[in-house]
Amino acid sequence: MSARHPIIAVTGASGAGTTSVMRTFQQIFRREGLNTVMVEGDSFHRYDRAEMRERMAKAQAEGDHSFSHFGPQANLFEELEGLFRTYGETGGGRIRRYLHDEAEAAPYGQPPGTFTPWTEIEPGSDLLFYEGLHGAVVTEDVDVAQHVDLLIGVVPVINLEWIQKLHRDKAERGYSAEAITETILRRMPDYVTYICPQFSRTHVNFQRVPMVDTSNPFIARSIPTADESMLIIRFADPRGIDFPYLLAMLHDSFMSRPNTIVCPGGKMDLAMQLIFTPMIWRLMERRRKALAGSPQIPEFA
Repeated sequence: MSARHPIIAVTGASGAGTTSVMRTFQQIFRREGLNTVMVEGDSFHRYDRAEMRERMAKAQAEGDHSFSHFGPQANLFEELEGLFRTYGETGGGRIRRYLHDEAEAAPYGQPPGTFTPWTEIEPGSDLLFYEGLHGAVVTEDVDVAQHVDLLIGVVPVINLEWIQKLHRDKAERGYSAEAITETILRRMPDYVTYICPQFSRTHVNFQRVPMVDTSNPFIARSIPTADESMLIIRFADPRGIDFPYLLAMLHDSFMSRPNTIVCPGGKMDLAMQLIFTPMIWRLMERRRKALAGSPQIPEFA
């Protein structure tokens, strides 16, 4: 963790909704006038799209049916931790982009499914923001979580996560339901080993729970809407959280545990604005004091 160069990470599995959370943070950063380095977790995959298909086919031919984007074999965990460490120490580091589709790839003159070249972070940024699969990953060899000042988990209940993935991958990527289901099954060992444990390291978790029947996610015709859901917000350390204020501002919300608020799903953006804006203020105040050489104020979590 670094007072001078703070890092915020949003972590969640494919289809969890981390991209929507990223947009909310972008609104906060624009409003607060912060110069933010944005890092997508996909940029730390080990292989581009074509290479990943080859590696997956090779793994299956060798009897490995669990090779996936969720595990260390397909990711640059050491490089991701290196970026977080270097940014925390100096405000610098190397980043790149993964180009998902034609629209993203066109400005670079590259095909979709490839990476841009590595570039150095320009000096003068206020913070680094990561959104992806592994913002809090810990293995025998790496500990990414230890470098992050504010860790957020986005964790829909598993059936909802699968519904969101099925609909997204069909609509945006043209995959069949059978291919998506095979991917879900193949990823399950790495999901249990590398994705789930992260949510015990996060400072705040957001879990959307649908209030409609999602018993069989593989036949669901639509994604449950935010208004058909409740949102569970869990704080790892409730000290310093103004729960009466949040309950007053989030209409129809209540506390289910001393560290947990439940509110209507449609209020997720508002809840994030209310919760994270003061936390970002505090990170920026710590940064200002650290750069000025003043004694550091305590961390929020």
